[in-house]
Amino acid sequence: MDVTNRARPRALLVAVAAAMAPTLAAPAVAQAATTARGTEPKAGQRITVASGETLTLTETTTASVLTIQEGGVITVPDGYRLTLTVNGVETGSQLDVLTDGYGGGATAIAAGTYRGTVLLTVAEANDVAFSDLTFPFRQALYVDANGVDESKSVPSAVLGGTVTDTAATGVRLLSDGEAFNGVYVTGGGTYTLSRPRIGYTGNGRCDFIGYGASVVGTGAGTTLVVDGATIRNEGVVRTAVIADATANVVVKNSTIHCADSTLPAEYPADGTSDTRYMITVPWMLGLSGNVRATNLLGASTRASYINSRISSEKWGALSVDGGSNCTLTAINSTIANTGGQGYGSYAIGNVTEHFLGCTFDVGDYALIHWGASAHYGDSTRAAVAALNTSLELGLTSTELRRLPEKPSRIHAGRFMVLWYATGSVTIDGGTQVTTGETAFVSKAVPATLTVDGSQGARIKPGNGIVFQLMDTDRPSSVTVSGKPWKTETIGTYTEPTGSPTKSSTWVTTSPQSTDAKASFTDIDLKGDFYNSVRGGGNANLQGQNLVLSFTDSRIEGTISASTTKHRVSTITVTEYREISEVTNTPAPAVNNGVIVTLGAGSTWTVTSTSYLSTLTLAADAKVRAPHGKTVTLTVDGTTTALTPGTTYTGALTLTVA
Repeated sequence: MDVTNRARPRALLVAVAAAMAPTLAAPAVAQAATTARGTEPKAGQRITVASGETLTLTETTTASVLTIQEGGVITVPDGYRLTLTVNGVETGSQLDVLTDGYGGGATAIAAGTYRGTVLLTVAEANDVAFSDLTFPFRQALYVDANGVDESKSVPSAVLGGTVTDTAATGVRLLSDGEAFNGVYVTGGGTYTLSRPRIGYTGNGRCDFIGYGASVVGTGAGTTLVVDGATIRNEGVVRTAVIADATANVVVKNSTIHCADSTLPAEYPADGTSDTRYMITVPWMLGLSGNVRATNLLGASTRASYINSRISSEKWGALSVDGGSNCTLTAINSTIANTGGQGYGSYAIGNVTEHFLGCTFDVGDYALIHWGASAHYGDSTRAAVAALNTSLELGLTSTELRRLPEKPSRIHAGRFMVLWYATGSVTIDGGTQVTTGETAFVSKAVPATLTVDGSQGARIKPGNGIVFQLMDTDRPSSVTVSGKPWKTETIGTYTEPTGSPTKSSTWVTTSPQSTDAKASFTDIDLKGDFYNSVRGGGNANLQGQNLVLSFTDSRIEGTISASTTKHRVSTITVTEYREISEVTNTPAPAVNNGVIVTLGAGSTWTVTSTSYLSTLTLAADAKVRAPHGKTVTLTVDGTTTALTPGTTYTGALTLTVA
């Protein structure tokens, strides 16, 4: 490859008869040629870079055997990057330690002996900035608005198939080195990957920019379509799919899985929330893991997954992070964690998330909510067609016709949704939600939940709690010095003791703008609703109410203000799985009002003592006790008849006897 010339247009046909992993032998090879410092070997030679020697390459070089002794170095001129492939497999690349500058992002060819079809590719640099760092990308295929740019690509890392300026079909991309990218599409380019097979092992370095990812689509006007892909990666932040910087990335008919690997020794045991260096999930989410399968970044970026399976070992399958006003969509897809921990999707930065006809099988959370609008529903033809138009999915009429209409099925090992910030969740159609523990948890933020059961949607919490409003128990990060990362997540959560202090300003009997709200229509619910927010200045919060509205619904359970207690009094990284794990004791409201409206056609069967601040009954609403028992209402200590069409305010206690 001539690194000074770029021939276009043309079809790049890449075919390699065999794809063999490189054979690593001892550093010394008996018949290896000795290469003098600064000289370039001839094609096909045996190349040896002795300890203390530096070999500078200015053009792509081939060899049958490459030996790099410990202390030997191969370099390229400024503005270029070096990649080693053996039999078509990218190999040997080794990341620097985590430091300032490149953030540990520079790579060198590791000492060892490499045999086979050895190519040392000298390609033009593709340096990508993130924050104050610059990451030196290397990629098998670099695509921009003009098509494939061979001067920035490593063609020897593309096995089989056909590559043109508009599409790559049937290619295989293999890597066991570190931080090597597969296909990088940018600059307003439009590109289609059909039936790629990608298998990358070895660590990446930053999934907030996609350094080491299999597929990246980035930049305004960029459209990347991935169809029929199989991507299986194993490595720290060796992400499969990155959508960034206003690009439109559409993945369909594909299987994606990413598995954890071994962290760099210098990485802090407690992790960091400094996104320049963060390569593990923050343990304060109650999770562990070091690779998420996908990430959606930037401003107004779109990522859509259709008829696909996306899974991570732990951490997360579908992530949105470090962006704003993005859109994440999954249609008729399976979202899963295989390692017993993790989330289905993460939402931050005012993102909109659509899940139609999807199956979730996740270790902990279907959704971690940091500010978003999320919808779980059926993949009706009308709904899918509308998204096809609004999101420019590019599905043909035949593809739309062949997509079956399906409800969503959600199984979460612990919680359906965990709110850490203001945002909404809508559940409708035939969506079935089954959780191992509480269905919905809000950490003292204005969560909004809307559930329409008129077409069969159902909520089944494993521990019998439908909604938990509670104080945050998330430890904070702390600032560190003398390290490249600015923070470490070594905080401690300590549970408050004693009774909460009554706020002089908080109103518990009427809805406030900062309350958590949930409304349910035409649904049968069996489970409890609790509000345990302390208020009175705790966590700088005067109070927060839980506002519940039911229309044409049947509820059987306890709805009450409460106090909560963790299983442990303090939570550090050692006890990270204790985050969100609380037990409730119903108690009179202090700063944690519970405001309930039983609308038309609704019945509440009260199963145990419940403490409210407001109860509104429609003309045909009913409050009952289980069979053979009676329910009694007291208002500010006075026994009061439960009369339809009435609103009660104050210290309300419903007692079952």
